[in-house]
Amino acid sequence: MKRIYESAAYETPQSCWWRDTKPPADQPRLNGDHRTEVAIIGGGFTGLNAALVLAKAGVEATVIDAEQPGWGASGRNGGFCCLGGSKLSGGMMARRFGQDQRAEWHKTERAAVDHVDALLSDNQINADRHSDGETLLAHTPKAMQDILASRDDAKATYGVTPEIIAAEELRQRGLGGTFYGGITLPIGFALNPAKYHAGLAQSAQAVGVQLFGQSPALSIVRTGATWRVTTPTGTITADKVILATNGYSSEDIPDWLRARYLPVQSSIIVTRPITQSEQDRQGWTSLQMCYDSRILLHYFRLMPDGRFLFGMRGGLRATPNAEAALSRKIRADFHTLFPEWRNIDISHEWSGLLCLMRRLTPFAGAVPDHPGLFAAMGYHGNGVAMGSYLGARLAETVVGQPPSGPLPAFLSAPPARFPLGTLRRLLLAPAYSAATLFDR
Repeated sequence: MKRIYESAAYETPQSCWWRDTKPPADQPRLNGDHRTEVAIIGGGFTGLNAALVLAKAGVEATVIDAEQPGWGASGRNGGFCCLGGSKLSGGMMARRFGQDQRAEWHKTERAAVDHVDALLSDNQINADRHSDGETLLAHTPKAMQDILASRDDAKATYGVTPEIIAAEELRQRGLGGTFYGGITLPIGFALNPAKYHAGLAQSAQAVGVQLFGQSPALSIVRTGATWRVTTPTGTITADKVILATNGYSSEDIPDWLRARYLPVQSSIIVTRPITQSEQDRQGWTSLQMCYDSRILLHYFRLMPDGRFLFGMRGGLRATPNAEAALSRKIRADFHTLFPEWRNIDISHEWSGLLCLMRRLTPFAGAVPDHPGLFAAMGYHGNGVAMGSYLGARLAETVVGQPPSGPLPAFLSAPPARFPLGTLRRLLLAPAYSAATLFDR
């Protein structure tokens, strides 16, 4: 396997709080030779959603994961089931792909949230769901002006009426902090991603999906009319293969994937349970999921058990020194935004890899010149909803069915390569520096 970060980014044990609430069920290692209709590489939200759709359509599906299913981004994210998946503005998307495609994308965003909502309900998954939509909080007076200017566009785009929150109303709404107002869009909800993933895995296995852990794909090779996936202790012969590895992909599985994705670190801390009096002192008592208006945004929420989750984009390296510096930085930012909680203990801290694409839109479709090979990836930090939805829609593509929900044509366009090859994460340094200046 060829990956572009230091090995620690792919090997660090998952010490996140979710594992305390829902320990993963260890799946067996793939041993010996297996035959299946569709092999899925990657056991996160995308892979399991694809497998679930395939199995319900009567197609045999086998899922393998380099670690345990859910070990990567699906078990490390902040649990925001919300709009998003692309980093393009609406205007830029319309200029690049046309107004109709922009409208189709926004329908897809909503459909992705509804998709997860239906999965939780239909499969009776208790994932500690809370929050009525998501709230964007202004970190400067200028940012609040921009929020006010965007209100009508948000209403036209998503067909809902956003709620403006003035600065003086924040504390009484339980959103007390160093903010200048905000806007709530009543679409989406927060959840415990470990419980969601565990429910997906159980639902997939119940309809015949085979799951294997500790089984990294070392190679995928086309042999006649089938694909052969090789792991350290076994092989899978499959008619078709789905790549669902996102930011944890490898440059050579297959070689086509080289430089077509850019992993980006994201970090999270979680506090001990914060008492009611401590919540009142800060003025933050709401269970609303929130993020701020910075380019290098922070995302945060109070969880049902009183713990507070706080996340931000990570560093550029996974070395011990870089991780220590990032640990200091996330704590400093947390204390700046929530100064009354400076002495609250941090009980858990972890990081993971999200995935950017050069065109700033996800990819979900057939891999060119590789018959029977498909991929879905590149959710730009919003994979709970979009990764789930595109996994399901890609499965329909694999079996030749039309999509059962909105799906813009541009999502199936092959992703372009980033410059600099294996050194492409160096592109993040100037971008981060510029964003830091802009965010002041």
